[in-house]
Amino acid sequence: MASFRFRFTVLLVCFVFVAVSNEEATVDDARGPKRNVQEEGGGRGEKEEEQDKYDALDEEAKVSETVMKGEPDLDGLSKTARDSKNKEHSIEVKSALKEMWSQFEQLLDGVNGIGDDDVESEPPFGEDISMDPSEKILIKGTAHEVAYDELARDDEDDDDDDDEVKNIVKKQRATLEEIEYPPVGELTDEELLAKEIYEQSKMILNSTKPDKRRGYELLEEAAKLGHPRARETLGYAKLIGDVVSQNITAAYELFKGLAAEGSPKGQMGLGFLYASGISVNSSQAKALVYYTFAALGGNPYAEMALGYRYWAGIGITSSCESALTYYRKVANYVAEEVSLSGGSAIQRIRLMDELENPGSASGFLENDLIQYYQFLAEKGDVQAQVGLGQLHYQGGRGVEQDHQRAMNYFMQAADAGNANAMAFLGKMHLEGSSVAKQNNETALKYFKKAAEMGNPVGQSGLGLMYLYGKGVEKDYSKAFKYFSQAAEQGWVDGQLQLGNMYFSGMGVRRDYKMAVKYFNLASQSGHVLAFYNLAQMHATGMGLIRSCHTATELFKNVAERGRWGEMLMEAHTDYRDGRISEALIKYMLLAEMGYEVAQSNAAFILDRGEVDQFSENETYGRAFLYWGRAAAQGYSIARVKLGDYHYYGQGTGVDYEAAASHYRLASEQQHNAQAMFNLGYMHEQGLGMKQDIHLAKRFYDMAAETSTDAQVPVAIALAKLAVLFGIKYVQEYNWNDFQLSLDGVLGPDWDLYLMTTLVFLLGIIVYFRRPAQ
Repeated sequence: MASFRFRFTVLLVCFVFVAVSNEEATVDDARGPKRNVQEEGGGRGEKEEEQDKYDALDEEAKVSETVMKGEPDLDGLSKTARDSKNKEHSIEVKSALKEMWSQFEQLLDGVNGIGDDDVESEPPFGEDISMDPSEKILIKGTAHEVAYDELARDDEDDDDDDDEVKNIVKKQRATLEEIEYPPVGELTDEELLAKEIYEQSKMILNSTKPDKRRGYELLEEAAKLGHPRARETLGYAKLIGDVVSQNITAAYELFKGLAAEGSPKGQMGLGFLYASGISVNSSQAKALVYYTFAALGGNPYAEMALGYRYWAGIGITSSCESALTYYRKVANYVAEEVSLSGGSAIQRIRLMDELENPGSASGFLENDLIQYYQFLAEKGDVQAQVGLGQLHYQGGRGVEQDHQRAMNYFMQAADAGNANAMAFLGKMHLEGSSVAKQNNETALKYFKKAAEMGNPVGQSGLGLMYLYGKGVEKDYSKAFKYFSQAAEQGWVDGQLQLGNMYFSGMGVRRDYKMAVKYFNLASQSGHVLAFYNLAQMHATGMGLIRSCHTATELFKNVAERGRWGEMLMEAHTDYRDGRISEALIKYMLLAEMGYEVAQSNAAFILDRGEVDQFSENETYGRAFLYWGRAAAQGYSIARVKLGDYHYYGQGTGVDYEAAASHYRLASEQQHNAQAMFNLGYMHEQGLGMKQDIHLAKRFYDMAAETSTDAQVPVAIALAKLAVLFGIKYVQEYNWNDFQLSLDGVLGPDWDLYLMTTLVFLLGIIVYFRRPAQ
């Protein structure tokens, strides 16, 4: 019954917001265009901006910017349909919301016999779409609790529209009052069987050593019987190829059915497929609608996707406040889940970095190295025991989180007198788990031993015991003392707790500046809660000048550290194991949620043509899109790649000026040596900019200074440039005996011949200058 009410409420939200949209277009036309899009109801200017050629694949429309106040931006959806600069996008939004309206009518038909005779059945979209932005819907929990705020009144010119809007609102209010919800019935035999099978599958999958294949076989059985949770899990498993074979078409059918029933997970999955254009035609409008409804249902994936879209302005007008609202919701959830251990570590591995630096650390520990540490630990090496204990305690770097093994290693090291091991045993007993029972006395014993040995982890743990009165009497002064000792040694938890004490005024005078100082110190070590606390301060302006942009970036950082971030590691493992298609879909899903590493990795896979799902042109087009999104988040190599795509005409037309523009951004903002070298070459050849040998030499020199890897190619390029300069000198002075026309004599590729000759001469010099044997 609760799920039915939720679906009814969600669909009613869409209907009412559209149904009362009869007056704003007229009012806006009368008042003329508004320049300040932040004002409520803001329209477009007189001149239509040309569609940005770099975002041609997105077909992304704009809507007026709306300040969020805790509710998803349904105003933005209706305004997308009205204000879109892209006509096709506007039509798609109308179509998507018409589908929602149809589902709304079907739900009404099943409640209290209400059908077409009782409810206005005409879809809420006609030729002219308008909406009063002051109309608000407050959802308190169930459909019959929907309340309508009083409509804002405009000038007397709008009287006719006001009457029509009021009649619609009155009719909907009367409809709600007439609805009588039937009592929740008992489950049928088939539903009981599906529930039993589903619970068996979850028991198997959540066991210590799960038989995943058997678990998913049971899930499929439960899904065939219609169990919603089983269908959700199976849909995502088929999407990403987790245990079961990847089948995106089957996933689409599951998501489509679930979305029609109001499942937030189903709506999120369907939104992703429409956003990425996999198995269905790409439609950013439908993606935006489904993401919004999934976010209404509290789906964190959808909230992150919407937060990123509002932050980056994808498919909707960029709105910092809207992005802040969505990211804050997800960050709140992540912060609640963070324990003293900080949760499992998430490795962000770039596939391009692995390709270019195969010898560098990839973030994973090789099996041989882990086995070597295990051998040392078994031989009694205390440092190896502590290191392995921490790896298994936090997880990451290719090692699964395993508190049982972590505790065994810590116990061995603690028996040998290692203070670090004692401190971590204290943390495990303070938190409590299936392995270590929560016990304040045991935790206090280990923390005291470690603290007496000057260990910062133990000092910080002892401070926590006194701060919250766990096993001891609450004593803020002692807590402050121990936190200070830990912070002086650079321990992140001590810095975080000092920040909390200054922020809350516990045992010390409240001091926001000191709180910010210690939160900043803790954030430099990557503590999630430090980022979260700083985000809250920037968002509220507490102790700092309010900064929506900074707060949003910090909340985004926190949100990306949720458990869903583990999919980055799964995708990397799939890629290493040759499961390229599965890896790509996971990266694309995370890319929709705003993960820059996922965007660049998806672009990398597409750029190399490692999947055969798309044609060559489409593959480059998709790669171009993801490189663009990664570049917008500050990844310099992605910016250089955008320049390359414009230079060679991959995924877009050949445009030397656009290529030079991207290279210049990467050079000036991120000091990328490759971009500097490319700018030097373009100045040398006069491609996209005026030919200038002096500027070419300057950029070549900058590239060599920026990166040692660029020194050899720069040396060759400068030698070639010197010859060019000499020839130009001869030509400029018009010496009759030295009239040269190299293009006529050697052909248009004479510079390649020259470079080859120079490399050959350089090789001869190196050969004869080699040291004697």
